[in-house]
Parts: sequence; C-alpha cells; structure tokens
Amino acid sequence: MMEVGSFPPQVKSSSGKCGSCGPGYATPLDAMKGPREEIIYIPCIYRNTGKKIPDFLATVDVDPKSPTYSQVIHRLPMPNVGDELHHSGWNICSSCHGDPTKSRDFLILPGLVSSRIHVVDVRTDPRAPRLHKVVNPEDVFWKCDLGYPHTSHCLGSGEIMISTLGDPAGNGKGGFILLDAETFELKGTWQRGDEVPPMGYDFWYQPRHNVLISTEWGVPKFLGYGFDPSDLGKGRYGRRLNVWDWSSRRYVQAIDVGEDSAPLEIRFLHDPDAAQGFVGCTISSAVHRFYKTQDGTWAAHKVIQVPSKKVQGWILPEMPGFITDILISLDDRFLYFSNWLHGDVRQYDISDPERPKLVGQVFVGGSVTEGGPVTVCEDEELRSQPEPLVIQGKKIPGGPQMLQLSLDGKRLYVSTSLYSAWDKQFYPDLIREGSVLLQLDVDTARGGLAVNPEFLLDFGKEPGGPCLAHEMRYPGGDCTSDIWV
Repeated sequence: MMEVGSFPPQVKSSSGKCGSCGPGYATPLDAMKGPREEIIYIPCIYRNTGKKIPDFLATVDVDPKSPTYSQVIHRLPMPNVGDELHHSGWNICSSCHGDPTKSRDFLILPGLVSSRIHVVDVRTDPRAPRLHKVVNPEDVFWKCDLGYPHTSHCLGSGEIMISTLGDPAGNGKGGFILLDAETFELKGTWQRGDEVPPMGYDFWYQPRHNVLISTEWGVPKFLGYGFDPSDLGKGRYGRRLNVWDWSSRRYVQAIDVGEDSAPLEIRFLHDPDAAQGFVGCTISSAVHRFYKTQDGTWAAHKVIQVPSKKVQGWILPEMPGFITDILISLDDRFLYFSNWLHGDVRQYDISDPERPKLVGQVFVGGSVTEGGPVTVCEDEELRSQPEPLVIQGKKIPGGPQMLQLSLDGKRLYVSTSLYSAWDKQFYPDLIREGSVLLQLDVDTARGGLAVNPEFLLDFGKEPGGPCLAHEMRYPGGDCTSDIWV
C-alpha cells in the first residue's frame, strides 16, 4: 500500500511524457487528479498566549473514513520558545517534477519572529514528522543580513528560497534566503545588486516570463506589537508589488497599489505560461490583478473591492474586510479569499480574470456577528449582521484566515489565527479558547460554499492549552506551495 503523501515513481502525464518522474505532478491539471488528502500539517503557536512553551507542528487526520477524523494525531514541538511558526514550504515540489532523483521529503518551517528555520522530516513517517535540522537565527543574520522569514518556495535548481520581512534589527527590507534542498546548508541570499524593496512578505515566480514578484506587509518592529492606527500614513505598511528579473536576480520595478494597502498573499495563475495573477491587499481590502504589458513591464489594477462597514464599538469608525489570504484553484477557474475581520470567505469565478464574479460566500465568524460588541451602522452589502457560526455546539471564535484547497477543488480548509499579536488585539477570545480548523464544501460546477458541520478541530483542547493554528500543507503538495516551471 502506498504511504500517505507518496506517489508512484512511474508517472504518465497528460502531456504524453512518461518514464521515471520526480516529485509532484507534470501539470496543475494532473495535480487535480491526485489522491484525496488524508492528513494536513499545520503549525500551532503559543507566543502571546501567556504560555511559555514551544510552538509545535500538528498532524491532523482529514480522512472521513478514519476513526480519528478531524483530530490531531501527532505533535512535534520545536526546541525553543517564541518562534511564531507561520508559513511553511517544501524542500522539493513540482518545479522538480522532471528530475527522478528529487523527492519531497522535508517541510521547511521558519519562525517568523525568531528567524530560526526548522527542517522537518516527513519521509520517515508522514503521520509522525520529526525534526531534522535547525538553522540558527545568528547564521541567517550574519550571512544574509536578513530576518523575519516568511514564505518558502522550492526552486527547479534544487534550492529553497525564503522571503523575509526585514533586517535583523526589525527594519523593513525585502530579500530572499537560499538553502540547499538536500543538505539544508545556508547558501546566502538570492538577490543581487544594491537596490532592494523597503519591505517584504510573500512571493511567486514564473521562469517562463523571467519574473518574480514579491509583496510588502509592514515594518517588523512595528507589526510585533499589534495594529496601531497611528502607524498609518507613516510608511510603516506596504504599498508595492516588487518585480524582480528572474535570471539576473535584480530588483527592476515597483507597482504602487496604494498607501497602507498592505499587499500580502500573491498568486500567479497556475498555468506556467500565464503572465497574470492576483494579490490580496489587507488594509485596503482590495484584490488587484497584475499582468505583463506589451512592452514587457508589469502593471496592476483593482478588480475587487470589499466595502468597509461603518461601525460603533471598534477601534475605528469604519471596519475593513481585512483580506488576509487568497488562493486560486489548480484549474485557474476560481479565486478564494478570506475577510478576517468581516468574517466571510468568498469564491469568485475568474474565467474572465479582468472581471471576477462572486459565486460563493459564507460567514464563519468575524467581528460583526449579531450579539457581539460591534454594532454595524451602515453596510453596503448586508441587510443585517450575520449570526455567529456554531458547529457541534461550539461558537466559532476569530475570523476566517488561512485557506487551503483540496487538489480536486471540492474542499476548502479554513483556519482562524492570523498572527499572535494581532489575534490578541482583535480576537482575545482566540487567546482564551484557541483557534479552530474548519472545512467548507465547494460547488465546483456552479460555484458556492457551505460549512461542513461534521468537521471541527478545536485547538482550545490541546494538552498544552489553547493555541493558535495557522497555515496548512498536504504531504503531496497543494495549490499554494507548488509552482510549475
């Protein structure tokens, strides 16, 4: 029997190529035919919860036929306290599909606050990962002059690239760390030249168009204490998409998407020939489509705007939706994003990328639910405040945050923690109760979202006490970690 997350060495792709193939899938459409997810890896955070214990990597059973369905079946604690585990990536992915000597065996798990990089072995026992290596923050600081690592992507070259938010002192600085994908040796930085963006966060690359585009969240030393409205207008939050020449590794262009827009997650279409994609802007609550122009430069324009709600009982008189995660289905048909403050997850048909069409929406918590401390005085979209979501007798705390879609596009997993300092500020109930993991059923024919009442993972019941669960990964890869070249 094949192990969870492993794949047969002989693969026949829809492109007609066959023989001994490497990890992942030949194309995004091939990936959609992959096996159903059975386990999920998700980092769980204790920073800012009052508990001086390490963060851990949870292995979650998502097989509905299993007796431990929607339960944590393994916990891998990190060796230190205060890492703020956040996003993760792979040592190898579908970018290396043509190389049969490569295999997806290790999860790369940076600490956003500690700048410590953990390498986790998921090959020996996929259901019980073990720590393989730790790259110390001092090495990252001295060798790269970077800190606050965020997004990890594997490269076709057999390297791992990790974006950063700033320098070791917590000032804003966009850059990229390189690790060897086999030895996990810290090789230095990817970028060349003296010019770098003022901030960093997420990134995606498309070698067929000789481009990498990165985003900007904010200056780390200010983000760490929560969201302070007085920081707005002071250049402490990002406003640019930063364009890099892939072959020369040089920063070549900035695309302004608005002051304090805070563009976070960026997704090219999965088709490696595509020269366009989408980025979600958190504070401005807008989605921009970016694209390659006829003269070879890149541009962006807004295609979705979530209206703010006029409110009482909140820190500002208007509450933005706060788009914190977006993703695109592997067939490039649907775009999904989460409004962490308003509390809804949305599905858009992007068959026409310039005119996304809303086809699904569901509320799974948020700050404007009926009976809460916030009163909505004026709302362009809703006639009344949504009812709180209750599953299996539990009122769901927080709002929808990280998303992960099944390969076939039929199940959307949703976690509710953003970043411990911001969780503590905006959703103190998350600190008291812990976050949750939910699953939405997706109508892939006509569009539509519905909460699955049979699935609830309550991280308030962890042995170490309530914790904050963040981003999700499947052992065999998923639609936010694999890039086709």
